[in-house]
Amino acid sequence: MTDRYHLASIFLATTSWGAAVRAPLAGDASNRCYERLTDAVTGETAVLMDAPPEKGEDITAFTYIARYLCDQGLSAPRIIAEDTQHGFLLIEDLGDDLFARIIQQDKSLEMPLYEAATDVLVALHDAPMPKLDPFGPRLMAELVEIAFEKYGRNVNPNTITRFVDRFEDILRQTIVGDLVLVQRDYHAENLLWLPNRKGVARVGLLDFQAARAGHRAYDLVSLLQDARRDVPAGVEMQMIDRYVTMSGVDEPGFRAAYTVLGVQRNLRILGVFARLSLDFGKPQYVELMPRVWNHMIRGLEHPALAPIADIVRDNMPAPTPEFLSQLKS
Repeated sequence: MTDRYHLASIFLATTSWGAAVRAPLAGDASNRCYERLTDAVTGETAVLMDAPPEKGEDITAFTYIARYLCDQGLSAPRIIAEDTQHGFLLIEDLGDDLFARIIQQDKSLEMPLYEAATDVLVALHDAPMPKLDPFGPRLMAELVEIAFEKYGRNVNPNTITRFVDRFEDILRQTIVGDLVLVQRDYHAENLLWLPNRKGVARVGLLDFQAARAGHRAYDLVSLLQDARRDVPAGVEMQMIDRYVTMSGVDEPGFRAAYTVLGVQRNLRILGVFARLSLDFGKPQYVELMPRVWNHMIRGLEHPALAPIADIVRDNMPAPTPEFLSQLKS
C-alpha cells in the first residue's frame, strides 16, 4: 500500500465512509487519481479525489467552483468532506453516464444532449460572477507558445514572440464584452447525463477547477470543437445559433470571438498533447491531433486571423503519419 493510500484511509476514517469498499476510477491527464467508494450496507456510492499537493495539485479551486456551481442550481459534485492539507476530497458520485458514452450507445440523443449542455452555458453566463482570475488576451496568447515549442519544430524564438504579440492584438479586438465563468474543459467526456434531474441540472459537471473569468464563447468552443470526438457540423452550427438566440448576444461579434478562441484553444491543445507524449510518455494523445489540427486550420481562414495565419502555417507541420510517429517515439 502506498503512502497516499494510507493517508486517504486516515481521511476517510474521519467520515462515515471509512469502511467503504474502494475501487479505482479512470483518471485524466492531471496528477489527480479517483476512487469510487461503495457502502457495503446501503450500496450508496461516493468518489474520493486524490490530488497530491507535492505534485502541484490544489483542491481549493475545485471546492470553490463546485460550491458556486451548486449554488446556481447546476450539477457539480456536492462536497461531502475535504482535507486541504493532504489533497483529498470526498464528493458526490454523479455516475458514469458521460455524454460521449451515451451518444455512442444512442445516436438519437446527440442533439438533445448538446442542447442541454448549451443551455447550461446560457444559464451559467446569466449568473452572478464569482471572484476569478481573468483569462485575458495576453495570457491566452502566451499559452499558445507551447504549440511552437512542443508541436512545432525548431521555431525561431523571434517568430514566437512576433506571433504572441500579433495574436494578443487580435484577441484584444475580438474578445470583448462582459466576462463570465469559463470552465475551460467543457466537453463530452467531462459532462454526465442525469436524466432524473430537471432542466439545466440534468448535466453533471466535472473538471472545472481551472475556471477563469473569460469570454462567453470559450466553453462553447470547447464543447463543439471537441478534441476527442467528431461533433457533426450541423450540431455545431445549431448550438451556436441556439446560444446566440437564448443569450441575446451580438451575433457577428460572438461568431468572430468563437472562431478566434477556437484557434487559440486548438493550437494550445496541439502543444499540450505533444508535451504529454514527448515529456510524460502518454502517446495516446497523439492520435487526437488530426482532429484538433482540422479545427485549427478551418478557423485560420477567418479574416480576423490573417496577421498570424502564415506564421502558423509556416511553422506548424501537418499531422502526417510520419510526423505523428516521431511525436510518439
